[in-house]
Parts: sequence; C-alpha cells; structure tokens
Amino acid sequence: MTINDGVHGMVERDKMSSSVKKMRDFYAQKQDAAIFQTEFWVPDFTIEKWKNEGQITGEENLHELFGYDDQAKIELYGIGWTESEMCPKFETIVLEDRGEHEVAQDEVGRHVLFFKGKRTGFMPEYIDHPVKDFATWEKNIKWRLDPNTSERYKNFDETIAQIKKDASEGKVICQRLAGGCMYLRSLMGPLEWLYMIHDEPELINDCMETWFHLADKFLEKYQQHITYDELFIAEDICYNSGPLISPDMVREYFFPYYQQLISNTKARQIDKNRKLFIQIDTDGKASSVIDLYKEIGMDYMSPFEVASGSDVVECILATIF
Repeated sequence: MTINDGVHGMVERDKMSSSVKKMRDFYAQKQDAAIFQTEFWVPDFTIEKWKNEGQITGEENLHELFGYDDQAKIELYGIGWTESEMCPKFETIVLEDRGEHEVAQDEVGRHVLFFKGKRTGFMPEYIDHPVKDFATWEKNIKWRLDPNTSERYKNFDETIAQIKKDASEGKVICQRLAGGCMYLRSLMGPLEWLYMIHDEPELINDCMETWFHLADKFLEKYQQHITYDELFIAEDICYNSGPLISPDMVREYFFPYYQQLISNTKARQIDKNRKLFIQIDTDGKASSVIDLYKEIGMDYMSPFEVASGSDVVECILATIF
C-alpha cells in the first residue's frame, strides 16, 4: 500500500493548497493551467529604494502588493549554484585597498574587485581564480569538495524534517546544483577554463569527476529520507551569440557525468513512480543548445534571455516538442 506522504507517494490533490496545485499543474504541463505568480529576483538595493520612497514598508508586503502565490516549490542548496560548494570555505578577507574599491578574497578563493564595503547588488570584477594547473587544483580546491566532510551536513536532521513537512503538503522539492560550466568558471575564470579544455583536458576531467563524486554522494544521503521532484542545474553555457564551447565538447566533458548523476538519482528515488524533472539554467542566446540538452533528458530550460536574442516562444516550443 502506497503512503501518500510526499516521500513514498504523491499527496492527494485535495490536500494541496491552491498555490501548490498551480505549481503541480505547471510541471504536468496541464492544458490551460493558471500562471504561477512569483518574484524572479528583487535585489536588496531595490527593496531599500522602494522603502525609502514609501512604496513599501518591507519585503513582507510584496506578496500582497504584487499578488504573488504562496510558496509551492522548495529549493535546496548544498552542492553549489553559481560556484562550487566548498567545505571548508576560504576565509573572506580584504587583500588590497584601492580607494573607492577594494580587492577581497571570496569564500571560493577568487580575488574580486568590489565597491568598498559592498558585496551585492552589482556585477563585481574577478581578478584571479584559485586553479591554474593540477598543483593548485589539488592544493587549493580538491580537498574542499570532499562529500564526507561532516560540516557539509550541519543541521541535517532539522533540514530533513522540514523537507518532509513541505513534501507532505505536495510542494515541489527541487535540488539546485552548479553545472560544469558554472563550476569550472568559478575555479579557473570565465576565459581560462575554455583554454584549459584544450590545454589540460586531464585536469578538466579530474575536476568533473570530483564534481560528480560530491553531487552523487550528497544526493544519496538526502535520498535516504526524501524523494526529489527536480534537479535544477546552473549551467550558463551560452553568451550573447550562442554556446561558449562546441556541442561535441559539452558531450565529452559534461554529459557523461550528468547522465550518470541523473541515472543514479532516479534509481535511488523512494517513490519509484515519481518523475524526476531536469531543468537547465543558462543565460545568453540559448536556442541552439535546447536539442543538445534534451540528450540528457532535460525537461525545462530557463530563463531565455531576450537581451541576448532568445525568442521566448520559439525556445519554449523547442523545449516542449
């Protein structure tokens, strides 16, 4: 007998809130499904500006002001997003004072030019990255990506209890993780990792094997207790005219690890009837990589950046059909 607790089996629809039903209908691609209303991203400085202008009293009334739906999707972290998830992290320290600006070491070992005393709300300039070759990879980074480090699972029991509660309400349980492009870029730099694919492919493969080992063991630990609905991979493989590397390079350096991770995750699901959705995040002009990522079973891609020439309707249709 199936237990419909959101872990062993899907919660009955009549036990879901209206917001959760809308979210589930989106994932089911239900015809004429209502649009789920949610905020994409409002930076802190925008919130402060609105508060200073008297437009809002605080973030708490944005929900009412804009008619957002209640939370229906739980997004989990712990294995990276825009950079790799290191444990322990690098010490965040100021390295150089440049008047209105300062150079600081961030938590993943990059040297970054910031406005003095300000870390968010703008695109910083990345000056240096921790991986230059095999020696710096092993000295600075590889040991920080050990999936068995106890600190990585701090407050694990409390986290699992909350996820189970959310799952029991039918909410979508999504695991975010840094994809190969985001991960390598944060280690080596946005230009340098592209050269490394040509100059040191063995290093790229070792980095990706380490990526896979961390992600797989992390997911395995959580899957002893929960069932996932989605893996959301932060890739950013495109720029304003298309992909940063060729489809053949994506297939060679990323897809073997993605395919094994997805296969392992599906095989470990407690609810064997649950579809595991795969979403790929990339900025830039993404139309040419949609069919490519379908090869690993991608269900959705986002955000289809109009400023880079992505036709949203064309991209959505290409993703679905």
